[in-house]
Amino acid sequence: MLQNVAIILITFVVMEGVAWWTHKYIMHGFMWRWHHSHHNHHKGVFEKNDLFSALFSGVAVGLVVVGSEVESLWFLAPLGIGVTLYGIFYFIFHDVIVHRRIRVRFKTDHPYLRRIIRAHYVHHKVHKREGAEAFGFLYAPKKYGKEG
Repeated sequence: MLQNVAIILITFVVMEGVAWWTHKYIMHGFMWRWHHSHHNHHKGVFEKNDLFSALFSGVAVGLVVVGSEVESLWFLAPLGIGVTLYGIFYFIFHDVIVHRRIRVRFKTDHPYLRRIIRAHYVHHKVHKREGAEAFGFLYAPKKYGKEG
């Protein structure tokens, strides 16, 4: 049990690095054709970029299923749960709080939330594949905490 909790927590923390790398080198790289919809205005509730969430959700579900069904690969289930928890936090911060794709009132006067939001807005100042900065989702360097 404790081992599973440790794997879940470590996976959750490591996922920020995985998400940063994926965002910078894949989404702003060869998969820009999906991600550009997130950097440009579009009509409708969904954007092509949402396909990444579906893809990552499928990976997480696959990890949980295989880890639950194959005894020797038990560790994949808590790994998938950690990925899923990261996805839930990502959705809340990115889609609900930052982009307000779901209308829920949140107080955003906490310095951490202001820093995350500011970093993401800096990222969105660039509407092209190149030249963006601040690729993290749940962590932003302290430089984004300064009023600018």
